[in-house]
Amino acid sequence: MIRKATLLAALSVALLAPVVAAAPSTAATKASTAARQTLSVAITSITPEVPKNLTDVIKFTGTLRNDTGSPLYNVFVRLRYDAQPFTDRATMAAYQADQNPATLPRSVSSNSSTVIASLAPGASARWEFTATPVQLGYRSFGVYPVAVDVAPNGVSMQTQRTYLTYAPATVPKPPRNKLAVALPVIDQPHRATDDAVFVDDKLSQSLAGKGRLADLATIAQSAPSSVTWVVDPALLDDLNTMTKGYKVKTKDAEEARPASTAASQWLTTMRTALASSPVVAVPYADPDVAALAHQGLDTQTGRAIELGGQTAKTLLSRNAKTNVNWPAAGVIDADALDLLSVSKVDTVLLNSTNLPPQQPVTTTPDAAARLDSVTGPVTALVADAELSRLFEPSSSTSVLLSTQRFIAETAMIAAEPGQTRPRSLVVAPSRRWDPNPALVTALLKAADRLPWLQLTTLESIKPSKASVPRAGLAYTEQNRGEELTRKYLAPVKDAWSKAQLTALIKEVKTKSAFDAAVLRLTSSAWRNSTRAGRALTKTVSSAVNARTAAIQITGPDRPRTLAGSNGVVPISVKNSLSTSVELYIDVKSNNPDLLQVDFVQEKPLPIGGGQSGTVQVPMNASISGDATVTVQLQTADGQPYGEPQRLTIRTTGYTGIALVIVGAALTVMLAAVVTRLLRRRSERKVARAARNRESETV
Repeated sequence: MIRKATLLAALSVALLAPVVAAAPSTAATKASTAARQTLSVAITSITPEVPKNLTDVIKFTGTLRNDTGSPLYNVFVRLRYDAQPFTDRATMAAYQADQNPATLPRSVSSNSSTVIASLAPGASARWEFTATPVQLGYRSFGVYPVAVDVAPNGVSMQTQRTYLTYAPATVPKPPRNKLAVALPVIDQPHRATDDAVFVDDKLSQSLAGKGRLADLATIAQSAPSSVTWVVDPALLDDLNTMTKGYKVKTKDAEEARPASTAASQWLTTMRTALASSPVVAVPYADPDVAALAHQGLDTQTGRAIELGGQTAKTLLSRNAKTNVNWPAAGVIDADALDLLSVSKVDTVLLNSTNLPPQQPVTTTPDAAARLDSVTGPVTALVADAELSRLFEPSSSTSVLLSTQRFIAETAMIAAEPGQTRPRSLVVAPSRRWDPNPALVTALLKAADRLPWLQLTTLESIKPSKASVPRAGLAYTEQNRGEELTRKYLAPVKDAWSKAQLTALIKEVKTKSAFDAAVLRLTSSAWRNSTRAGRALTKTVSSAVNARTAAIQITGPDRPRTLAGSNGVVPISVKNSLSTSVELYIDVKSNNPDLLQVDFVQEKPLPIGGGQSGTVQVPMNASISGDATVTVQLQTADGQPYGEPQRLTIRTTGYTGIALVIVGAALTVMLAAVVTRLLRRRSERKVARAARNRESETV
């Protein structure tokens, strides 16, 4: 009896389904609205992905899950379609974004459907049906809207929209557009100085399991060799440091970590995978070039490019290039462009909003354009926004639907009217993306096999006759407001200046040992994390100040004595570094009326590591007493090194007094001698006279 009742109910529902579908009741509409939120349909495969013949059998498969809390019966899963292709990419985007049931494809296939007899609460079921292009009314090359419609009891409850590209043989064939894909391997700095002390352990986490760096290595191993990899050398530097053992700062201390085999393996994997792929090194630590240009830190960009190239060639690829720059957010202005061009950058990768077409266009413009800079023409490569977004969709987007959309977008570009020669396209997902390896790999494989695309390297794309005139660089107030601020960069600029001085005083001239450390402070990563950037700045500034203080004037609080009104005063400098330095010493009197300094140092004073050096400074005092001089250490080009020191000079006047005393003593002694001589002479005369008188008497 129960079975008969159940069968009767099922038959009744089946017979009434067309009526219900044609005129749904208010109750059914409410139920449909509620169920739409808890009934999910997913398309898991469409084969072939690009049908080429009218009779090709297109197989659709997927799953249906019932989370309504109630059992469902006689659930129809069917195909909706339109026989008219999309007219342009804008219409395609609107179709995908619009979830209004009224905009679904109008036709419902009577053949391409399946029925799920019952579906318990929380259960899933697999569905499958087929169709052919001729059944769908396709007649020409193009992109067509399709959707899978779920209709329990004939009432539409849930749909999944997608695209179907029909590509029959055409005369002439669609143009084969060039497609360059740039994949970023860019992170934020994880160290302050070059010491093996990390401010966090995020890199270790990123290397493990499905971490970001682990995913990038997975993609690299299967990516076509034409894909261009854009790498931050500072990231390679940090990972290489981890391979030797390192420390991680905690709240109260530093925790030691063993040498990271994961970091070593990642570097090895990337070297092998990218051995034949083009590699572009961004400037070391990915500095905010626009902010540096606007705040007067011009030399940092050139040094970052130089150091970035050296690091990338050493740790990743000997063929790493530095002539291509991908600015923060893909946005740049004329000042930053000039700064890059001076450092021999001849290609920039930009966001489409930064370099719009000169006139509004209804077709996809060529990616390449030419910009004027202070040193001459620079090639601008403009990334296609929609294609780039497909490489990093939200986590809920399926690989299949993203691939179908990618195929459709590129096919539509190839079918756009007025195209007489191949164009260039560039894909560039956001610079600090978190990729889905399965999705990226699927899109790259699709691009490599589509007949209207030709994968190529980023460097091979140049402006051509197909290029659309561009309006020039559009740099808004919002773009300017996103830069690192003057307030943030002021202490960075000070640390850079002081760090350069530590190199200028070396006996053997080299680059500053703090270049990498200070460049980390300029990273565009700190645009959204200035607190972390300021913490690193404080650490680096302290290290630079400590290095500067390692060379000091000895005994700055001890008075120097000038024995007399003129003479020399020794001034000594202690070098606590392990390397030799040479510097100049400038001495100026603070009391010229009391004390004059006459000192010109013709050659630098060399001081070995751990040793002291001394200069003899001539001084002349007008009166005895105390006077002060200011002593400033200087580099060879006259720049002050460290803080000036104030020394006290104590003059005794001893030498002049001594001469007076000695002179007076000599005078007294001479007078006594003369008196004694005169007395003796007089006594001899008296004695002689007495002897003469005695002889006369006799």
